[in-house]
Amino acid sequence: MTAERVNPPELSPPAGFSHAVVATGSRLVFLAGQTALDADGKVVGDTLPAQFTRALTNLLTALRAAGGTPADLARVTVYATDVAAYRTHARELGRIWRELAGPDYPAMAVIGAARLWDAQAMVELDGFAVLS
Repeated sequence: MTAERVNPPELSPPAGFSHAVVATGSRLVFLAGQTALDADGKVVGDTLPAQFTRALTNLLTALRAAGGTPADLARVTVYATDVAAYRTHARELGRIWRELAGPDYPAMAVIGAARLWDAQAMVELDGFAVLS
């Protein structure tokens, strides 16, 4: 995939996301929502950063199994049960993103959710990628 990240100077500088991504490729991969479930289906991690790490790892595992890489991500949506906590941990979550997915960000949104499928889950990520 080729991805052009578009961040117009008329908009506030993006931190942890890109305003737009122009993706060119021939195959779309739609990624289901991933929480901090381990291989046994149990939510792991007692903190938002720990759960974010596992949820992102799960998302990237699904992406790699479909033949993609983190650079192929065009869009990711984050669902958080506590948006204020997400903002508080934003720097750490950004560091985790860069460590696991690299320096480039897809178009992203964070959406507050009253609860997720598993009551213990604090965060869920879904998205789509464009593969060459």
